[in-house]
Amino acid sequence: MTPLDWTPAQLPQPRLLQGRHVRLEPLDPQRHGDDLWEALHDQDPALWDYLPYGPFTERAVFDSWLAGLAQGRDPLFYVVVDPRHGRALGQLSLMSIVPEHGSIEIGHVAFGGRLQRTPLATEAFYLLMQEAFALGYRRLEWKCDDANARSKRAAERLGMRAEGLFRQHRVVKGRNRDTAWFSLLDHEWPMVDAGFRRWLAAENFDAAGRQLSALAVTAGRTG
Repeated sequence: MTPLDWTPAQLPQPRLLQGRHVRLEPLDPQRHGDDLWEALHDQDPALWDYLPYGPFTERAVFDSWLAGLAQGRDPLFYVVVDPRHGRALGQLSLMSIVPEHGSIEIGHVAFGGRLQRTPLATEAFYLLMQEAFALGYRRLEWKCDDANARSKRAAERLGMRAEGLFRQHRVVKGRNRDTAWFSLLDHEWPMVDAGFRRWLAAENFDAAGRQLSALAVTAGRTG
């Protein structure tokens, strides 16, 4: 067996990640609580169907939940902020962090309606992908309920490759969960990164901020 010429990855740290359309800030319940409550609590309950928590109808319960999320480092939560008005529109995390093996995952995605299917949402994912590979991770994972067609489409759109299905993997809210696995590897990242950079370029958006070329076309698939 050929030895692997590789150095273990670094742990992600809570820090600001700045993009062209959006910025990611480490979750701070005092700073972001009001915005996240407004963005998430009155959404279609389907937003929470595949998450192990929610929906939330009481602010005190929501605040307690946010406080718990902010205390941890795995998952490490980031808030998606629109720099045009400084308001938080959703959150996501880096999780399942294993530096010694170079594996990390994007998960716990909860985006409010104003964030979903926007360039801000896409760039939020890109910023976390960029952070993961910059820290030296070899493998970026995406896992979701196999019934969650939207999440599976998102993974493929972001350049992830489907790996298979873990049957009867979890019980979530009293229901069986078969888990679909996706991944992106470090040697695949440069091609996907180049596609994101082309898509995020100013010339790919018209005066109204609408994309001219779809990410699924420009990012492509690797290997």
